[in-house]
Amino acid sequence: MKTGVSRLTLDLAGASDADAEELQSLGGQLRRALLELDVEDVQFARSAAAAPEGAKPGEAIAAGVLVVTAAPLLVRQVLQLVDTWLRHRPLRSVTVEIDGDTIELGHASAEDQRRLIDAFRGHRPGARPADTHRPDPGRCRSRHPHPARRGE
Repeated sequence: MKTGVSRLTLDLAGASDADAEELQSLGGQLRRALLELDVEDVQFARSAAAAPEGAKPGEAIAAGVLVVTAAPLLVRQVLQLVDTWLRHRPLRSVTVEIDGDTIELGHASAEDQRRLIDAFRGHRPGARPADTHRPDPGRCRSRHPHPARRGE
C-alpha cells in the first residue's frame, strides 16, 4: 500500500432475507457513490472462500464487500457518505475496517452517528478533529522563517 493512503474495507450487512445478488447490487450502488468522491479506487473485495466445485477458476468476489483506497483526509467524507447512503437502503449496517480498527454504521440517529464517526476518527493517528480549522495566516507562527524573510 502507498504511504499516505488509507485502505477501508466496507462490509454490507443485509436484512435477514437479503441474498448475495442483492448485496452485490447494493455494493455496486455504493461503489458508484464513493467514486464520485475524490477517492483513489473502489473495488469489490475478493472472497477467501473456495469456489464451488465445477466453477471456473479465478477469484470469487465477496458479496457486498468493497475496498476503498483514499487519502487519509477523505476518510471522514467516506464515512459520512456511507452513513447517509445507508439510511435509504434495506441494510442493517455497514462495518468499516481501517488498519484493524472497526466501526459499525447502522440506523442510529444522525447526531449519534456523527458522534460515533468523530470518536472513531479522533483516536486514529493523524486524524484531525471535526471542528479543527486553519488559523488566520496573519496570526500563524512557524518555527521556520518565511523564505522571503530569511535575508532580513
